[in-house]
Amino acid sequence: MNIELRHLRYFIAVAEELHFGRAAQRLHISQPPLSQQIQQLEQEIGAQLFLRTNRSVQLTAAGAQFLPDARAILQQVEQASERAARLHRGEEGELRIGFTSSAPFIGLVSDALYHFRLRWPAVHIRMQEINTRQQLAPLHEGRLDLGIMRNTPLPADLRYQLLLREPLCAVVHWAHPLADAEQISIRALASEPFVFFDPQGGTALYSEILALLHRYQIQPYITQEVGEAMTILGLVATGLGVSILPASFRHARLSDVVWLPLQEADALSEVWMVWSVAREPGAQMANMMRLLLRDAEEK
Repeated sequence: MNIELRHLRYFIAVAEELHFGRAAQRLHISQPPLSQQIQQLEQEIGAQLFLRTNRSVQLTAAGAQFLPDARAILQQVEQASERAARLHRGEEGELRIGFTSSAPFIGLVSDALYHFRLRWPAVHIRMQEINTRQQLAPLHEGRLDLGIMRNTPLPADLRYQLLLREPLCAVVHWAHPLADAEQISIRALASEPFVFFDPQGGTALYSEILALLHRYQIQPYITQEVGEAMTILGLVATGLGVSILPASFRHARLSDVVWLPLQEADALSEVWMVWSVAREPGAQMANMMRLLLRDAEEK
C-alpha cells in the first residue's frame, strides 16, 4: 500500500464534514484534488469509503470502521513526533553521570542537579558512585555521559573542564593536641600516624594528596589504608590517626573529628567535569554541562 498521512487527513476532514466543498475549504485546497486523493485512498485500501450523491455524502460501513483507526494513526504519529522533539530538546531521555564520593557534598554539583531536576523532571538521571580512575573506561566506552571527578591523567578522547578548586584540610580527632589550632602547616603532620587511601583503590585523591606531602618532603607514616573517604573519617574519629581530605567532606558532620585549614597555598584539590569528545553530546548532557559551568563561573 502507498497510503500517505495526507490521505488520512483528507479522509478525516471529509468524514467529519460529510461535504467535499466544506472539507476542501477546511484543508485550504480546491475540491477536485481532494476528490482525487480520496479516490486514490479507496483504491489503495480496496474499499469504498463514502457513498456520494448529488445531495449528500455518507460514510460506508468500511469508512465508518476506517475513521477511528485513521484518527488513532495520526494521533500516534503526532505523539511520536512530539516525543522525538522532546528528546532532541533534552526534555526527556536519560543522563548517566559518574561521580566520586565527595560530589554530593559539593554545593556546586548538588545545586546543578537540583535545578536540572526542577527544569527537566522527565529526564531520568542515573547517578553512579565510582572513583575517579574507574570512571575513565565507562566514559570512553559510552556507558557514562559525564564524570565528576578529581584531577587525574586522561586518555586522548576525554576532555575536562575545571569546576572548582577546593581546599584540602587536615582531619584530626577532637582530643588531638593540634585540634585547638585555627590552622596548621602540613609539616605539623610529618610524624603523625596517617589514615590514608588504599593505593589500589583507584581514587585520584591518593595521588593528589601524596604529591602534596612529597612537595614538602614529607613521607607519611601510613598505619591504616582504606578504600573510601568516609571510612577514613570514621577511623580518624576513633583516634587511630590523622588524615588530609577535601573540605567538602566537612558536610558529613562527624562530631568526633576536627577540620584544620592548611597554611600551604597549594593545598588544593581540583574537581573536574569530564566527557568524551568521541561522542556527540545529547541535549540532556549539554543542559547539565551548562548548569555546572554556570554555577562554576558564579563561584
